[in-house]
Amino acid sequence: MASASSGDGSPRTDDLVNALVHPQRHPEAMADDVERLLAPERVLLVARTRHLPPSGPAEWPVPFEISAVGTARSHVEERLRQWDHPADPFTATLVVSELVTNAIRYGAAPLTLRLVNHSARLIREVDDAGLAAPHLRHAKAVDEGGRGLLICASPAESWGVRYTDGGKTVWAEI
Repeated sequence: MASASSGDGSPRTDDLVNALVHPQRHPEAMADDVERLLAPERVLLVARTRHLPPSGPAEWPVPFEISAVGTARSHVEERLRQWDHPADPFTATLVVSELVTNAIRYGAAPLTLRLVNHSARLIREVDDAGLAAPHLRHAKAVDEGGRGLLICASPAESWGVRYTDGGKTVWAEI
């Protein structure tokens, strides 16, 4: 993609718009085009957002006590049935119980469980008020803990953490 600058070394607005205007293109291809247009010290984040149908998200407050994990699993099983979602209920509830357990053990109240139904994808999110970042680790056979994120990450297509003004959200997508 050839580009002319605007005279001060910055790319022309039309060139940037042309690099970003095609929604069917993959974000990485758009980012590559924009990178060629920008000076090395400039950064532009390119991300694809999704429009969710009204029935797409479901959200529940979670009490800050370990006994709430079973209730969270029940919410997920029931919602998967309501949505007639193709996700394996065992895997979905296993990941949710690990995310909720980790939030109770290492996070801070209040907790919120959210499921996002997007076609065949299912995103599980747990918000908590803690700021400590979870770390994926491989527990030794004699360790009593440390397997939660590994259990979440193994069946997940992707997972991560995003920080908010009030804490963090740990999520996993299958």
